[in-house]
Amino acid sequence: MPTMYFESDVNAKALDGKCVAMIGYGSQGRGQSMNLRDSGVNVVVGLREGGKSWKQAVSEGWSPLTMEEAVKQADLVCMMTPDMTQPKVWRDVVEPNLKPGATILFSHGFCVHYGAITVAPENNVVMIAPKGPGGMVRRQYEEGSGVPALIAVHQDPTGDAKDLALAYGWGVGSARAGIIETTFPEETETDLFGEQAVLCGGLTELIVAGWETLVEAGYQPEVAYFECLHEVKLIVDLIYEGGIARMHEFISDTAAYGDLVTGKRIVTDETRKAMKAVLTDIQDGTFAKNWMAEAEADYPEFKRMMQEDLDHDIEACGKNLRKRFSWLKGNDA
Repeated sequence: MPTMYFESDVNAKALDGKCVAMIGYGSQGRGQSMNLRDSGVNVVVGLREGGKSWKQAVSEGWSPLTMEEAVKQADLVCMMTPDMTQPKVWRDVVEPNLKPGATILFSHGFCVHYGAITVAPENNVVMIAPKGPGGMVRRQYEEGSGVPALIAVHQDPTGDAKDLALAYGWGVGSARAGIIETTFPEETETDLFGEQAVLCGGLTELIVAGWETLVEAGYQPEVAYFECLHEVKLIVDLIYEGGIARMHEFISDTAAYGDLVTGKRIVTDETRKAMKAVLTDIQDGTFAKNWMAEAEADYPEFKRMMQEDLDHDIEACGKNLRKRFSWLKGNDA
């Protein structure tokens, strides 16, 4: 079993007297900074002056600083801008203004692992990666629980990098749920693979393919939507609560039999070969190289493929259906 840390294992005072600068106020930056503030940690938010995030931060009780000002006074700098913007933010803002001996914290290892950011050897480099989106990190904290996280130490010249990272994990609420020790390469590669092969790419493609199969066979799009998309949440909730065993406990015997005899007809040996190829692209840097090149070109293929997804008929079908869902009042998506 991997090493796992809980609140009783953490020296929460490791951040006493230290300033934490949150660079970026997106999903993770917002959730983590608000939790740290509520945990009594001294946090400053560094943003582009006058931007949308600046106004939001002000409305939520912050007195934002420019990124440069925030970095200059920070003992721990949290890199919370999107992966593809981090190298420029690092070069232009963080690195020139970094205090000697400051710690750099990431919530995803992409830029460090693939060499887009290199931190001087005299600075700590750590990771606390909550295993959930920023909104959930905040919501779980407010409810008195927390989202599990991964911890990794990439550089530790001061000797206390791990203590600082664990204290940070305590501050965002993850030590309530458990913090598992990993490395930057393992977090990065497993995270990318999970997103691409299962959670995002694999799941959405499976949903759409199932919906298309039923609609092409003459079934009503709305009925196909319920069966192939809407009910995914019900199954995922069961798996989240107690693994595949809990799903089998609560679904019908007919559904369970269908699962056992059909699953391997869908996820075939060819599918597994494709998954291994996806993992190889992640491990050898092919995916990272392609993604960074796409960003450098201002995302032409990304934008095209995204629009293609948004224009799919399942989206129009779902939007019309959700307008009629009384339990989704206020949801105009």
